[in-house]
This record gives sequence, structure tokens and C-alpha cells, in this order.
Amino acid sequence: MTKQYNLIATAAAGIEALVGKELRNLGIDCEVENGRARFSGDLETIATTNLWLRTADRVKIIAGEFDAFTFDELFEQVKAIPWEDYLPYDAEFPVAGRSIKSKLYSVPDCQAITKKAIVERLKEVYHRPARVPLPETGAFFQLEVALLKDHVVLTIDTTGPSLFKRGYRLEKGGAPLKENMAAALIELTNWRKDRPFYDPVCGSGTLCIEAALIGHNIAPGFNRSFACEKWDWVDSDIFEKVRAKADEQADYEIELDITGSDINGRMIEIAKANAEEIGLGDSITFKQQAVKDFKTDKEYGVIVANPPYGERLGEEASVRQLYKEMGEVFRPLETWSKYILTSDLTFEEFYGAKTTKKRKLYNGAIRTDLFQYWGKRPPRKGKKDE
Repeated sequence: MTKQYNLIATAAAGIEALVGKELRNLGIDCEVENGRARFSGDLETIATTNLWLRTADRVKIIAGEFDAFTFDELFEQVKAIPWEDYLPYDAEFPVAGRSIKSKLYSVPDCQAITKKAIVERLKEVYHRPARVPLPETGAFFQLEVALLKDHVVLTIDTTGPSLFKRGYRLEKGGAPLKENMAAALIELTNWRKDRPFYDPVCGSGTLCIEAALIGHNIAPGFNRSFACEKWDWVDSDIFEKVRAKADEQADYEIELDITGSDINGRMIEIAKANAEEIGLGDSITFKQQAVKDFKTDKEYGVIVANPPYGERLGEEASVRQLYKEMGEVFRPLETWSKYILTSDLTFEEFYGAKTTKKRKLYNGAIRTDLFQYWGKRPPRKGKKDE
């Protein structure tokens, strides 16, 4: 039987449920908790989740978990974990740390004790002299000791650079939306691949590119590698198999109606270059245009926007003018649904309409709301001609 691992996919606050939904869509049972979803699986599961999760940050192996109230307890229980199952003798393994509402509140001490316990364990297993340090010249393993209310979870990161780093962003604008946050916003809308998608303030094109990846069913991690691929106990054939399967599942033939515009011509050039980088240049139309100049005859489309928030001094008036223009242009589009993310909680006042629904999200460290205006539903097929 193949070895099973306890795993977690970490996520930004407020979008854990989306990660849970993605895991279930991949056929993986999970439990959603604050900031993460727990699941289990083998190496193929690790490869699949790294490749396919659009809204998560990382996929981590849980090496061990227990309660600890003293540094002695922490040391002994860390040392009891079979680290040799994961770490070769020459592994490079820095230990990151977090501690919330725990008796062991000193993070540097928790990190140092965890590291010391692992070193002692590996020296005993690999029969190395106590006084000679481990070389740490081999493969890289990022470990973390995380304490919450005296409960310790020790993890090994399989991902490497966060999953939002898809590998297509050659350049970005001043306040870019992370790729996994952009995917989360799209997942929270009623957009489907047979409907028009429009971002009126597209910046470097992230929302449009993520929509195109979803529309074509392209795995978001297809264009990059992961930390665990360098580990000697991870067979490279597993990742090759998962990538080949993902390639088969992609639908490159489907015609998508995705448009992004921005008043800044330089940003449009960057957006086009980013879309070309991932091979989606033909799937998205980018054009230089002010929000107030937007017109459309199309119906049942979806607008998703991450406009400037007016966080910087002196920007508030121009940003609120933009919100007003959005209202004037978008409100008459009764069949279109609109989703606008901003930290300005008075947005509705300037847009000129109450939302259907609001959802609190964190864009990085900034508390924001997703202001949602739902359009009329398209008629059911067959009803149109009655």
C-alpha cells in the first residue's frame, strides 16, 4: 500500500471554504478550519493538489501534532517524530514558527528547541558524532512549528514559493491582486465559461488571466515546479503523470469572451505580455479605455473589478469619482452581475445602489468587502420563445 500523509492546504482568511470546495471537486475528502483545509493522501495527492488548487497558498505535510505546555515537552515530542522518513542526512531544514494564545509564547525559543530536537534525532539515526553539525548542503525542506492554544502542529512545505506564483506574471502594477485571490474572487461570482467576463480596471490582467485558466480548465500550477520535486523520496514520474493528465483535461478549443480594459495604456501592454507568457493571448481582449466609456450590447455578463481603494493620501476623491462612474455605467446593465472589491466601506453611497450581498475578505493585510450586485437570470432554454 502506498504511504499516506496527513496534509493541509493553507489559505487566506475568508477563502478556506473555497479551498475545501476545490479539494472535494478533485475527489478529496477534507475538513475546513480557520486558514486551512485538512485532508490526507499519497504522493500523487500532493502532486495533484499543488498543480490544481487555485485559491490555496501552500500544501504541507503534517509531520506530527501534540499538546505541549513546557519546552521539555516540546523537545521530547518533536524528537519522537520519525524525521528520518522525510529528511536525509544532508537536508537543509530551516524552522519557521508561530505561537498564538499558548504558554510557549516565545517563537524564537520554540524554533530553536524544535531544530535542536530534530538535529539530535537525525544524528542518532544516521550515527553521527554529537558535536559535529549536520552539513545541511542537500535538498531544501521548509519546516514550521505552529502553536495555537498549546496545540503544536509541525509541518513540511511541499510547495516552495506560494501557489499564487503561477509563473506568468512578467510585470505587475502598483497594487496587484495575488493570483490565488483573483481566482477566489471569480469562484465567488456566478460567472460560467459561456458568459461574457469583463474587468474594467484590469491592471496587469490577473483577473482576466485567471478567468481564462478556469474557462479552459488549465491547472494553475502547470507552468511551474514545486519544492518536493527535488526530494529524493518523491518519484519524478508522479509529477510527470499528474501533469500529463492535467494536459489531457485542459480544453484549449473552447471560445471564451473575456475582456479587460484600463485607462493606463502601459498596464494594457503588461497585461497582454502576461497573457502571452502563459499562452492565453488569443483568449482575452485587452484594450485601453476609461470606465466611463464602457458600452456593451451583450447580456448576462459578469463584471469583476479590483479598483484602487484610495488608501494613499490625496487619492480618495478621484477613487470615489471612479466608483460614481462605475455606478452610472454598470447600473443600467440589468442582466449583468457586478462584483467589486474595495476597502472603502462607503462604496455603495458613491456607486449609487445597495448591494445584493457583501462578503468580507482580506486582500493581503487589507480588510476589504466584495460588493455584489446580481443581475437577472438568463431565461431557461426553451422558455425564450414562449
